[in-house]
Amino acid sequence: MVSTHPPSQRVLIIVQNLPVPFDRRVWLEATTLRDAGYDVTVVCPQGHGTGRFQQVEGITIRAYRPYAPGGGAIGYLIEYVWSFLATAWLVSAARRQGRFAVLQACNPPDIFWPIARWYRWRDHTRFVFDHHDLCPELYESRFPGGPTLPLRGLKALERATFRTADRVVSTNESYAAVAHERGDVETERITVVRTGPDPARLRAGQPKPSLKRGHTYLAAYIGVMGPQDGVDILLAIADHVVNELGRDDIAFTVMGAGDCWADLVADRDRRGLAEHVEMPGRVSDEELMAVLSTADVGLSPDPLNPLNDVSTMNKTMEYMAFGLPVIAFDLVETRVSAGEAASYADPRSEDPVAAYAEALLALLDDPARSAQMGRIGRERVEQRLAWSHQSPAYLAVYDELTGRVGVPRPRTAEPTRDARDLDASAGPSREAV
Repeated sequence: MVSTHPPSQRVLIIVQNLPVPFDRRVWLEATTLRDAGYDVTVVCPQGHGTGRFQQVEGITIRAYRPYAPGGGAIGYLIEYVWSFLATAWLVSAARRQGRFAVLQACNPPDIFWPIARWYRWRDHTRFVFDHHDLCPELYESRFPGGPTLPLRGLKALERATFRTADRVVSTNESYAAVAHERGDVETERITVVRTGPDPARLRAGQPKPSLKRGHTYLAAYIGVMGPQDGVDILLAIADHVVNELGRDDIAFTVMGAGDCWADLVADRDRRGLAEHVEMPGRVSDEELMAVLSTADVGLSPDPLNPLNDVSTMNKTMEYMAFGLPVIAFDLVETRVSAGEAASYADPRSEDPVAAYAEALLALLDDPARSAQMGRIGRERVEQRLAWSHQSPAYLAVYDELTGRVGVPRPRTAEPTRDARDLDASAGPSREAV
């Protein structure tokens, strides 16, 4: 329901990692603020087929042409310098329409705190840090054993961002703990807002048996394909299932793009898996819906590393929204999200690939258990994880900063943490954002 508040208070959201409205979390945040009566502007990189300036469903989007030369650390440095300068220019252009009551910056990267400090000094603008990722852990996961100087620099940028923020919005309790313990942010300035799926939009439709390509079962993956995302492990799992165990009845559809996509396609072909593993790259919403409505299981092969262990994986919750059981490595935040809707493989076993493949086959060969897990996942989304359960805590941050409420609202929209009381010695510990 749209609020009757006049749209007099302006909000600016900065995001570098993805264009908007493609960034689902940022779009949910922006539309929530819009519906509450705020005047919302987003500054982000330009997406395919989108303009430099556009109005989408009442939200102003100012976009810059992205520049990502690649080439390791130097390439990232150039990309971030370009993004910072382009963002600062567009924020200045947006400011000419009037001051912003609140500026929100989303990471990665942790580079926009100087802009926030400038507008705080100039306009008394409040700063919200939307804590999507852990950049130091991201570096450690992508470049294990790499030079320590970039790591120290990332920690310094993160610390400066935390110190600048009036409020921190973290995607889960693990990230909130980092904000408090490493960032020295008081707990009353931290709010947990999970990136809950929209169960009205993400739900199973009519299956298309042709997407199984003549096989009995379909296992689906949707997500980014970077060094830390485990798609290389997924290909090893498919190789083990098809070529070593001789299971010819399973098709894999691996959707998404990223830094490693071309190398992963080459690895698939080298393993002789082209008939079993389809890798179409980034797909349309219609194709995504069709695949997840047809699949028998959703795959979350994220390995245990410093980032994944404390991150919430959106794909896991999206599988659950479609009523799919999930196969995942046993990571703390994955257990928080999925609970009994997932079957877990031990990432510390002698052969994690074989352990994951065993969990996958056991689930596919037990349709009653698979259906029950799918129902549990859908119920968790509807009753606890959906954005409608998260948005009140997010909106409360803005209402408090802008003085629109007199009574503080709940600090967190976090659902009961099923794994919170697990002893750390009992298993591995572990969305982002």
